[in-house]
Amino acid sequence: MTSQHHGLSAATSDPPLTLDTLLSPDAQDWLATATARIAADPDTIQVLFPAAARRCGRPTADAVRAALLLALPQCGDELATTTAELYRRGDPSEQRAVLRALPLLEDNDPSFGDLALPLVHEALRTNDTTLVEAALGSYATRHLKVDAFRQAVLKCVFCEIPLDRISGLPERADGELARMLADFARERTAAGQPVPSDIEPLIRAFPAPPIPEGAA
Repeated sequence: MTSQHHGLSAATSDPPLTLDTLLSPDAQDWLATATARIAADPDTIQVLFPAAARRCGRPTADAVRAALLLALPQCGDELATTTAELYRRGDPSEQRAVLRALPLLEDNDPSFGDLALPLVHEALRTNDTTLVEAALGSYATRHLKVDAFRQAVLKCVFCEIPLDRISGLPERADGELARMLADFARERTAAGQPVPSDIEPLIRAFPAPPIPEGAA
């Protein structure tokens, strides 16, 4: 079988391992059949999306589910509606897969744009750190407003999510975020609690301006 999904990476390696490499012949056949069914009848994704882990294995489930989403013959609002339904009906692993697929969906369909941003906000309001981390990929970096992005970074600090997991953080960091992190560090120090070491480079990158002479 010739897979149409060879560009989807299911693991972080160099060079990246693709679905063609990682899926068994049976799993490849299932995926080819599933994507064809979705292309012909988009409603079938509601059944096939949850089945991906069982049919193709948990290690590749995110990439398989991304391939299923990319097979949808939808765009714009219609695609965003289907994506939101899968997210809100799904278990945490399915929700993570949706969040991780968002930049791929936008790359494939520019009209998708920021239509899935409500899903990012929903994930950031949860206490599930794996959802928070999955939400802060390149899609969130492109579309979160400045204040929301800063609050998302602070949530990662509070939840002990390493900041290097946040896509595009060095490019989006600014002086206000550095000030907020510095305030957090002072509060932690005053309380005798450890300060995460990964916030220090961001604080140093935006040093606070000197206090003018004579200021109260």
